[in-house]
Amino acid sequence: MSWRSLSARGLWASSVHSLAAAVPVGVVVARVLSGLGWRPAGVVPAGVGAALLTVAAVLVHDALRLRATRWRLTGDRLELRSGIAVRQHRSVPRDRVRSVDLRADPVRRVLGLTVVRVGTGEHAGGQTELTLDPLTRRDGEELRRALLPLVPDAAGNGHGDGVLAELRWSWIRYAPLSVWAFTGGALVLGALYKPLDALGVEAFSEETLRAVWQWVSGRPWVTVPLVVAGNVAVGVLGAGLLFAESWARYRLAREPGRLRLSRGLLTSRSLTLEERRLRGVEIREPLLLRLGGGARVTAVATGLGKAEEGETEDVAALTPPLPHAEAARLAARIAALTPTTVTPAAPARAAVTPTALTPTALTPTALTPTAVTPTAVAPTAPAPAIPTGTAPTSTTLAPGVLAPAVPLGASGESRPEAPGGAGGGAWAAVPEPVGHPRAARRRRLVRAVAAVAALAAACGGWVLWAGRQGWDAWAGGWVWLVPALALPAALWLAVDSYRGLGHALGRRHLVTRHGSVTRRTVVLDRAGIVGWTIKQSYVQRRAGLLTVTATTAAGAGHYDVPDVDHDDGLRLAARAVPGLLEPFLVPAADGDRPGR
Repeated sequence: MSWRSLSARGLWASSVHSLAAAVPVGVVVARVLSGLGWRPAGVVPAGVGAALLTVAAVLVHDALRLRATRWRLTGDRLELRSGIAVRQHRSVPRDRVRSVDLRADPVRRVLGLTVVRVGTGEHAGGQTELTLDPLTRRDGEELRRALLPLVPDAAGNGHGDGVLAELRWSWIRYAPLSVWAFTGGALVLGALYKPLDALGVEAFSEETLRAVWQWVSGRPWVTVPLVVAGNVAVGVLGAGLLFAESWARYRLAREPGRLRLSRGLLTSRSLTLEERRLRGVEIREPLLLRLGGGARVTAVATGLGKAEEGETEDVAALTPPLPHAEAARLAARIAALTPTTVTPAAPARAAVTPTALTPTALTPTALTPTAVTPTAVAPTAPAPAIPTGTAPTSTTLAPGVLAPAVPLGASGESRPEAPGGAGGGAWAAVPEPVGHPRAARRRRLVRAVAAVAALAAACGGWVLWAGRQGWDAWAGGWVWLVPALALPAALWLAVDSYRGLGHALGRRHLVTRHGSVTRRTVVLDRAGIVGWTIKQSYVQRRAGLLTVTATTAAGAGHYDVPDVDHDDGLRLAARAVPGLLEPFLVPAADGDRPGR
């Protein structure tokens, strides 16, 4: 295919967008000239001229950019030539394309244009996307279909499974359940400060601030609740408007071989993601949203770029805030779309059978220096002896056979979902995570108490310093209310964080859950795990705990199973990807086993 240019209609869009910079420039020029004593007859034409020159400069730059940019799609590559002063030629194999994102703001939508971003998963030079800005909507859709063609399923169907989720406006009730909703008024004032200051409006002058303070301090029992209520009202209204703009016309559908997400009221967004690029799914539950019974679902996939400046939603977000039960159902369905290939077992000469990984089968030096990074476990501080006790349920498997869906550390099998549900039929069952040892709760309680003690010490230092400065009003006993109120909150967060800990191992997925302020449940495809990091601090060694981190090329790049039992953590890593960790685990002789 010959080289093609971008759409010339992009100049019209640039001229409209340039007004956002041209108007402030014209106003500033008019203000400066007025301050120099110019007459209005000269100030107005000068301001208008400055604005027109700004628009002209933007149009000249964009015309040069369009002239210098060419792209073409060959049988095996997508190529892009760009750059005005410095020429750049990027070439991406078509089989490396991970996602195709089409976005159009209101101006481009009116002109029939769209911006196409092709996610490649490359990180060279900090570029993870190849951008064509702009193309006509027709060319963008044709390019999307060419880069991510429909892949018929095993039965030869070309229609996929249809719609997975659509917007329900009742979900808007979850939009205000965010910290930002309670700071809405302050955010609005902060956002208006710079443009108002550029226009010469002193919204935060000394006189204004003094008048506001006198009004608030005059009747605090009336004014403070009014200010708080107004701030919350503005935040709730803003959260609802952002929800409507971002998620109106939301639709998540499965097409053969790919997922397609479309959303947006003013700015339309359409993301297409190949299923073979999926490595799992994540359920996010910020504290306020979790208390309200809501959650969000994001994709763990390769090739997703970063959010644009000013974008309010994560690029990997697959759903708006929605009920937790609906999020769990949708996450189970999406997790079942991840690749089914699992890393094969290691050769027999290097294999360690699962029955050898019981608590009595690993020596204290099971983690050799080459098994972890230099900062994970110090060579001079070997792990303590593994305590004896009841071994978690384990199943002996033949080489190459996948482990059953039994959560490690549990006393029984997981409860797979009933046929016909999210995990039945064509959907894989995702096991329920099991809890972690009580030592993990003790660690969190100790850290909470230590943090409050440090806060109390800081308050004591403040009281002493303020007393020496003569600030008796600031050195009163009310300061001690801060640690007094922080203590129950910290203890509650510590207990809640412990309750949120969990992990499980299914036939195809590793499940890990942790966090309190933002609880995350990650269902990670075992085939996407490329490595393990075992971390064990001094305190963890004393408590018999460690942190297991699964490394993958998708999403955040690594996912932790924090404060898991020492033996369960090693067993989890060994069974999740057979043959990957076993070469670093040394079975102990019978005479060296602890307890004998």
